[in-house]
Amino acid sequence: MSIVQTTEELTPLLTAAADAGLSERPSAEQLLTAEVAALVGLNDLSFRLWRSSSLEDGLGETLVAVMELLSTDKGNIQLLDSESQTLRIVAHKGFQANFLDFFSAISAEDDTACRRALRQGQRVIIEDVELDQAYGNLRPAVRAAGYRAVVSTPLIGATGRRLGVVSTHFSRAVRPTDQELRHLDLYLRQVTAFIERCQMEKALLDANHRKDEFLALLAHELRNPLAPIRYALAGAKSAACTATQRAHAEDVIERQVANMSRLLDDLLDISRMSIGKLELRKQATELTAVLDAALEAAGPSLEAKGHTLAIDLPLQPVWLTADPMRLAQVFSNLLINAAKYTNSGGRIEIVATAESEDVTVRVRDNGIGIERETLPRLFAPFFQCDAVGARAEGGLGMGLALARGLVTLHGGSIAAFSEGTDRGSEFLVRLPSRLAQARPGSAAPVPRENSRARALRVLLADDNRDAADTCASLLELAGHEVRTAYSGRGALELAASFHPHVALLDIGLPDLDGYQLAQRFREAGWGKDAVLIAVTGWGREEDRKRAFAAGFDQHLVKPIAGEALQGLLRALPNGG
Repeated sequence: MSIVQTTEELTPLLTAAADAGLSERPSAEQLLTAEVAALVGLNDLSFRLWRSSSLEDGLGETLVAVMELLSTDKGNIQLLDSESQTLRIVAHKGFQANFLDFFSAISAEDDTACRRALRQGQRVIIEDVELDQAYGNLRPAVRAAGYRAVVSTPLIGATGRRLGVVSTHFSRAVRPTDQELRHLDLYLRQVTAFIERCQMEKALLDANHRKDEFLALLAHELRNPLAPIRYALAGAKSAACTATQRAHAEDVIERQVANMSRLLDDLLDISRMSIGKLELRKQATELTAVLDAALEAAGPSLEAKGHTLAIDLPLQPVWLTADPMRLAQVFSNLLINAAKYTNSGGRIEIVATAESEDVTVRVRDNGIGIERETLPRLFAPFFQCDAVGARAEGGLGMGLALARGLVTLHGGSIAAFSEGTDRGSEFLVRLPSRLAQARPGSAAPVPRENSRARALRVLLADDNRDAADTCASLLELAGHEVRTAYSGRGALELAASFHPHVALLDIGLPDLDGYQLAQRFREAGWGKDAVLIAVTGWGREEDRKRAFAAGFDQHLVKPIAGEALQGLLRALPNGG
């Protein structure tokens, strides 16, 4: 604020002082002196905040400046804990330890001056706590602390977010002047900006730290499946390997590849959800079918630890308008999570209830439980509870975040409950009644795949030679005629003479990428009717649209399951 603005604001005060007489009110000189002193103090506070090494240091400097401004020897600054919604003292002066302990955490239900100020979003002035009815239960602590009046001013950020409260306490019944309160507001504007800047810097540091932790965890989780895969491959290549051992090695490899694929799919889904690109394919869906699919996905996790599973479903079918695959993903994540955090031989329950307004599904376990302070953060992406980290079985902490996002997209809600460590946990999924439907008519019969499809000419283009060669071998075993190329130009030259029915083209080819290659195929007479399949690690909706715009008929995200690829080829028009 400039001196000119300050003088303009002083004009009504100076006029009032002249009219009322100088014997009862401050003189114009006194008012101007106070105004200048406040401006000097404001400038000094700005400098102190600028040089502060931490949030706590800056708030300590702020409290000193505010107490000097209001001529008192007691005060404190509290910040709002966004998770617990409690006010916690972060800076104080003039109080004994017993007072600080008593007021260390002020909950939303308390009726102290500071809590009232935060709740109302405006300053609360109690000129005499002995006359304030709400202070009845607090008076013994207030008397022991030695103050009679209190002024609590909320700290409200630029966007209206409530950050905390600054309180000053006076040993006598008193009310600060309007001029002092106006100066206080100027001080607190500086402090609010300082708090928001510090919190933003901390959030950036925390985000960077979480990123580093996540990358390390991701590397760890991706390496985990590689060890059994390598061991299984080494055993299978041994001359002494028996048929039983080879079959076991194949099972291990298939299971671990599925684990890696699920991990990558979850990462992709979280990314899509964060930018609002994840779409549901809703249809009439029966709840039992959804839970069956979830149990099939979670079955290995439940069986591996010998858990007992109890299921209680409604006698009548419960029909929903939902994406069956995504809803099954929600419940499989909850079941896998329950299996992971329940000691071997535990009990897991699924209880579904069709109520008048809601459809609810509860997943309960008698596992290691969840600490109360952890519950609010449980559904945050990549969050893992430290208390059970040593007993967990890995993972990126995405399952619950993904479950919450998918349930929200369905218009429902999900909540977690636990009575604490070793007391088990419960997850409640609630779907609103508008999802419930009357039982639809019989579904149209699903066409059966033609298992005797004729052989196709298939061209594979991938600069990863191992991926191209192993995929080619798999398709040759299915009876197809396959040619492989390891570059875009090589694929184009090969296709000109081979005239493939189907071309699986890697998007990330080094010389001529998959998009350019698809366009060249479509421009050639032999490639107009070929079925072009994009094979890529990118699975966003914009990636799919770009592939189709370039001329592709299908878009597959790596890694592609062999059965899925075989089924796709059998379903193609040329494959019938």
